[in-house]
Amino acid sequence: MDHQRVSRDVTVRLSMASSAPEACRWTVTALSRHTPATISVLLEAHDRLRCVAATGAWQVFATVPARTGIVGRVYATGVAAVIPDVTVDPDYLPVRPDVTAELCVPVRDPAGRVIGVLDLQWSGPVDLEPWRATAQRLAARLGARITALGGPPSESRSEKLLRHAAALSAASTEEAVIGAATCAAREVSTLSTAVLLIGGPQSAQVGPPSPADCELEARIRAELAEAGPEALGRIVDRAHRYGAGYTLGEAGHPPTEDYRPLTRAGVRTLIAVPIGPPDAGGALLVADDRALLPDPTTVSLMELLAGQAWTSLDRLRTLARLREQASSDPLTGLRHTGPFGQRIAAATPGRTALLAIDVDGFKTVNDTYGHQAGDQVLVGLARALEGALRHGDELYRIGGDEFVAVIEVSRPEEAVRIAERLAEAARRTGRTISVGVALPRPGESPDRTLRRADQALYKVKRQGRDGVHLAAA
Repeated sequence: MDHQRVSRDVTVRLSMASSAPEACRWTVTALSRHTPATISVLLEAHDRLRCVAATGAWQVFATVPARTGIVGRVYATGVAAVIPDVTVDPDYLPVRPDVTAELCVPVRDPAGRVIGVLDLQWSGPVDLEPWRATAQRLAARLGARITALGGPPSESRSEKLLRHAAALSAASTEEAVIGAATCAAREVSTLSTAVLLIGGPQSAQVGPPSPADCELEARIRAELAEAGPEALGRIVDRAHRYGAGYTLGEAGHPPTEDYRPLTRAGVRTLIAVPIGPPDAGGALLVADDRALLPDPTTVSLMELLAGQAWTSLDRLRTLARLREQASSDPLTGLRHTGPFGQRIAAATPGRTALLAIDVDGFKTVNDTYGHQAGDQVLVGLARALEGALRHGDELYRIGGDEFVAVIEVSRPEEAVRIAERLAEAARRTGRTISVGVALPRPGESPDRTLRRADQALYKVKRQGRDGVHLAAA
């Protein structure tokens, strides 16, 4: 192989390239005339490597995380990789089943910063050392040419939106979703500020502030707070009533009255996009204090972003509802056995009292009047018992007509007084309850404490019901 000729062919091609992608494509094309290797050039794009040019293969990795695979390792370390047997390298990313050897060298700019990699893979015998010297020489020339042409190609706005969509999908809280959405809106639109109004016209409120330190956002938030909920509602209603809208940034054209709070804050360019359904969604406001000229493509991207943000918000809210349903009794709305087990596991000896509660004569209600009447009794009792508890006390339904209250007290007599208050609340509904009270002993398991409360309850049952008994300390 005449490696000097390889270098001349690639160098001639590079000098004719008019863009960074073209320089990469011509490098790959010129190299492919001298070797059967699978060749690719990957350049940095935000936090990833993006394949800019490649020879044919059944699969090409379009993007690779910065430290993934041999190409990611070379990019991250700046150290060339010469691998005669890819099967022994754990970082190898298979693109062809017959690849045996790989050579990957960093592409640097003239200042020495790694901006990408040149990768070659062979499926037959090859002397890698001469190719290493040639690849490094060509990678240096490619890096210089890319820099002269303006550097690696930047992400398109669609690519940026896709990257942010992944962050939205991964967000685990509503605040994280809103933060990711406003960050995406700023980066994709190139406007300086984004604010999310959520809650629909009747309950609109400004979402949490973004991490970006933006004076315009602070002024917008202050003006919207001073304008009040009605003004927020009008902005949201306008977005849902008429759809997305934007300014042309032209002087001499006054804004509509609904946008007065924004213009008072200094907004001169605005894109307003509805998000979610009219009654519960909101609006995405993307703004700048410069007079700019947004285009319809930018507005369309903001609409796509708003749809993705709402999908993520709605997913989190659905999951929260499902978790609540899974931890709550569907009849009374009280929490049930799962959260109860967690709560009593954290009981403090001598301070946390368990009040085991049983409805007296409940089976007779079901047998005489039917289960629907029994359900009504349980719901009425649950509300009465909740009303008799103090703030911070917790009431759980752990069985058909069995409840447990978990309360914090300073001494056992206080727990008894609260249990008696519960019994009195039950009497006011026309029913009676039996209550057993127990406080955890040092080193005692939660199950054992509950068992002692149950034993105290059954002592009340044996003594005629409608009463309270404290288990021995």
